[in-house]
Amino acid sequence: MTALEKATGDVVFKFEPFVLHVLCQELQDAQLLHSVAVKSGFRNSGITVGRGGKIMMAVRSTHCLEVPLSQKGKLMVSKEYIEFLIHVANRKMEENI
Repeated sequence: MTALEKATGDVVFKFEPFVLHVLCQELQDAQLLHSVAVKSGFRNSGITVGRGGKIMMAVRSTHCLEVPLSQKGKLMVSKEYIEFLIHVANRKMEENI
């Protein structure tokens, strides 16, 4: 709260979920891993193929949280709401684990 009170710009509360990057030798390997990840609940997972043929599979969850708290130094939410956001983010962190 002290940092928020001193802020002069925009402040955003942000929680980013678990991400696992896996370099795959074959596209079929990446596709199999992608299928398993999506079926396991990691719906934001995806496959990227680089120009050099590098195949990267990213396992990502949907546990994102991004909430503006202040705008131009003015706090836009209550202390109670910030405490609620912290509780929600901590639950998401436990789900990540």
